[in-house]
Amino acid sequence: MKKSNSKGTAKKKQSAAHKKRKKLRKLEYKTVLINGKQVKVKREPLIDGLTHDEFIRQNADPIFLHQNKLWYLMD
Repeated sequence: MKKSNSKGTAKKKQSAAHKKRKKLRKLEYKTVLINGKQVKVKREPLIDGLTHDEFIRQNADPIFLHQNKLWYLMD
């Protein structure tokens, strides 16, 4: 059964390629509110489901942090 819009005409179904592109866009961008407007912003890259800083914080040793001038992450 086809859905109809407010004017009573039938909507077209999305093609498989269109659905795939939409899914990929959704994974690449996120929608946020800036100054009361919706804006699409690129998502941060994730490493094993963690942000870049969080991954380094959990896996780096003190020598690596010192060599890369990441002193604010040292305990």
